[in-house]
Amino acid sequence: MKGISLPVLLLMTLGMTILQAASCKQSTTPKDGERLASRVTPPEWSKSANIYEVNIRQYTPEGTFEAFRHHLPRLKKMGVDILWLMPIHPISVPKRKGTLGSYYAVSDFRAINPLFGDHKDFQRLVDSAHALDMHVIIDWVPHHTGWDHPWIKDHPDYYNKNEKGEIRDPINEETGEPWGWTDVAELNLSNPQMRRQIIDDMIYWIMEYHIDGFRVDHALGEPADYWDEVSKTLAGLKKPLFMLAEGEEPYLRNDSSFVAGYAWKFHHMMNDIAKGDKSVNQLDSILADERKHYTYGYNMYFTSNHDENSWAGTEFERMGDGAKTFAALSCTIDGIPLIYSGQEEPLKKRLAFFEKDTILFRNYEFESFYATLFNLKHNNKALWNGADGGLSKRINASDHVYAFMRQKDGDKFIGVFNLSDKPQTTTLDVPVDAMHLVFGDKEINLSKGAEISLAPWEYFLFSNK
Repeated sequence: MKGISLPVLLLMTLGMTILQAASCKQSTTPKDGERLASRVTPPEWSKSANIYEVNIRQYTPEGTFEAFRHHLPRLKKMGVDILWLMPIHPISVPKRKGTLGSYYAVSDFRAINPLFGDHKDFQRLVDSAHALDMHVIIDWVPHHTGWDHPWIKDHPDYYNKNEKGEIRDPINEETGEPWGWTDVAELNLSNPQMRRQIIDDMIYWIMEYHIDGFRVDHALGEPADYWDEVSKTLAGLKKPLFMLAEGEEPYLRNDSSFVAGYAWKFHHMMNDIAKGDKSVNQLDSILADERKHYTYGYNMYFTSNHDENSWAGTEFERMGDGAKTFAALSCTIDGIPLIYSGQEEPLKKRLAFFEKDTILFRNYEFESFYATLFNLKHNNKALWNGADGGLSKRINASDHVYAFMRQKDGDKFIGVFNLSDKPQTTTLDVPVDAMHLVFGDKEINLSKGAEISLAPWEYFLFSNK
């Protein structure tokens, strides 16, 4: 393991001092000025960015940082901006599930999984990504550890206990029932010493390896005042960071440091629409509710991720022939888009979660599809993320066709999506004037009210850039 440099030690000491002072005060809801002053500065480059989730274990036959590093030029050409690396830490052995265990059963927050490489390999990967003007965030697991993490023996007070006084696995905060995550032990984030240590561990990766932020696992399961402490401490680093929360709770973005969070409701609604169980009009209700409750940051839209792929099924299982259409929607609606390892191939199998199960890259059939969408987002300000772009406005009436327009600083985008397995027609409430067809690259002029016919799952994207 690398040593800690003097500047890092000084910074960590400063963070601990701030946290000690904060822990002595009763938790209160910060006023707007205080909240903004203590918020981590979001990177300027995140405004038009996309996210690519990297499963190092499954990405190559070798399953190493170095083997994945050779894909970076290809991903850069595809337009990828942010690389989210699933947990890179060693995996606990006791109570391990399967042969290799869960990435989220961490045995040491400052170490590297030896199957992936060593610290030099990781630094080389980060440096190579930065050289290509890409950014790296790592998965962070503040909710639990594996059963052989040193804290189990050295600091049992860092953990939650059952009625017998034994360290226990995590429970569902809403039901009080176990999640079934028997391979991990639940941390007690009410313990101020444990909080300071885990935040210092986060600072270690920022300062030592110059990562660009974190995707935080199970962020909605942590106390709100814990995120206040994280925000204040990381803000003290005076470094722009991209913080992604696994959670769909307004306070995570409105009152904490997170730039983006999961759009789970929208995702599940897309699955329901794909099955024919819901109308596309339900998307309007979800977007309206999100705009009512969120005052900051971006929703992250996706058709797959590591959990969905392994446990709920591939996008082709859940969305059938509409998978590509919903991907186009996810990449052009108001928030920040995510794609998972292999979706550009496309990946049509569930990856085993606890075993080695290599993604077989051969054809990259969807690579140009994603490249076109990412390039469009970069160059058309209307498609920038959230309120940094233009908020979508519904421009048609239909139970099956979803059409919207986004505009920003003279840039304009219109998307028309048949989200059904039958031919449909629709009319738009606005004209399509001198815009080009994104997949087709020809100029389109349609008068307001002109009828548009779409084959099953067909979509049209129009841009003036």
